[in-house]
Amino acid sequence: MSVHCPSPSRSAVVARLRDAGCVFAEDEARLIISTARTPSDLAAMVERRVAGLPLEHVVGWARFCGLRVSVDPGVFVPRRRTEFLIRRAADLARRSTGPSPAVIVDLCCGSGALGAALATALGEAELHAADIDAAAVRCARRNVAAVGGRVYHGDLYDPLPGTLRGRVGFLLANVPYVPTGEIGLLPAEARLHEARVALDGGADGLDVLRRVAVAAPSWLAPGGRLLFETSERQTSAAVGIVTRAGLVPEVTGSAELEATVVVATRPAPPGAGGTTGA
Repeated sequence: MSVHCPSPSRSAVVARLRDAGCVFAEDEARLIISTARTPSDLAAMVERRVAGLPLEHVVGWARFCGLRVSVDPGVFVPRRRTEFLIRRAADLARRSTGPSPAVIVDLCCGSGALGAALATALGEAELHAADIDAAAVRCARRNVAAVGGRVYHGDLYDPLPGTLRGRVGFLLANVPYVPTGEIGLLPAEARLHEARVALDGGADGLDVLRRVAVAAPSWLAPGGRLLFETSERQTSAAVGIVTRAGLVPEVTGSAELEATVVVATRPAPPGAGGTTGA
């Protein structure tokens, strides 16, 4: 004999979330209730959220640049501030004189949100993404496949097809940039429920960026761009890293989103075409 599990009321869900410290309890309740398929599913989702799991892991997706991006448990949740990086990349791509469709590589791709969002914004693109974390790769394959891209499992550039060398117009690298010693200061949602490899940037937070930058010129097309996010206090060091790698940096930011983005361009030979735009 089956036992009917009554569905918690909306007010009960809101109260439970609020008691657990969820600042936006009403918004979260609405999202959880709309996602749950059964009363028991709803009750379980509320319990996972109350236990501290990120809301995106509870409902299984995140909103990013207008897209509904699948986010599996343990996978890095795309941050709203990173939407500024995509807006900057899309603006540069639309004014580009480079080949069409644009060739995009999304390194440290996590859920694949960045590459999928840029490809969607452009309408047409050749998209490749890679991550060292197997769970992230499984998740990203769903999101990237939706825009016709491919995802590879491996360390940075290692798994990418060699045919991409010298062809990449936009290299998106959402590298981890939290210093190892500061991981413990992160909110519990990130510290306990996202992969350490997606957060830990080494002693000064810039170890992964160094590896990305030093190899970037051999993958970028002339005039191609490496775009990455960093903290305001790391900007000077990050600019030095890409400059020493032979790239020309430009720092841009959004006060609204509290985002700092570095756009580092591979110089095009005099008189040569490229992906540059004003």
